[in-house]
Amino acid sequence: MIKHHPSSKLLAGYAAGELPASIAIGVSIHSHMCPQCSGEIEKITNQISEQLFNAEITSKTVYEDEQFDTSLFNIRDNHANNEAAMDMEFGNMIAAITADDEISEQSMVRNTSISIRGKCFELPNALNNVRMSNWLNIGKLSRSSLNLDEGAIHSHLLHIDADGEVPTHTHKGFEITLLLDGSFEDEMGTYHPGDFIELNGEHNHQPRTKEGCLCYTVADDALQFTEGFHKLFNPIGSLLY
Repeated sequence: MIKHHPSSKLLAGYAAGELPASIAIGVSIHSHMCPQCSGEIEKITNQISEQLFNAEITSKTVYEDEQFDTSLFNIRDNHANNEAAMDMEFGNMIAAITADDEISEQSMVRNTSISIRGKCFELPNALNNVRMSNWLNIGKLSRSSLNLDEGAIHSHLLHIDADGEVPTHTHKGFEITLLLDGSFEDEMGTYHPGDFIELNGEHNHQPRTKEGCLCYTVADDALQFTEGFHKLFNPIGSLLY
């Protein structure tokens, strides 16, 4: 059962199309796993559509109420209109052809599953056409970076093998973790597929898993390790996240 969900602010930003691609991907995957958030996104989307529709009606009414002399606008050159219509049709045709080419090209690189340490995982649809780096393996941790070109915001697929853990850390910025497969736990609770966890510098935790897990993660700064020799990695943390 999913117990952790995106904030209302993230759901509203997703419905309005205002989120960075990496975060929008996370919300999209979660909403396909969570009927509750899917319904909330649909509700917000309908509200936005209604607001835009009412704004358009209001704008149209104001325009019609104005006393314009429209006679000059009605004097048109029919030949010019025909040419404009033909240009528009040609432009639409080119756009359609280009769109088809893009879809065909993407389908050629479509990844529907990944294999990590001998185990196969089905990818969510939102990740099927995202380019990923080769897997970096450190102990029981495996990580692949997603190429979304978002500057300081980095997104990854993180796999933790059975009986593995991430050293105790806090966050210099924000971190979003969406659990895709398996389970893990930390000082704040136990997490299952679909759980969407938002963390920041106020949180200090040590994720660990008995059965292994696969996560989608997004962060805008490095982790800050807070215990043991792992603190030695903090000076180069910006190179690792």
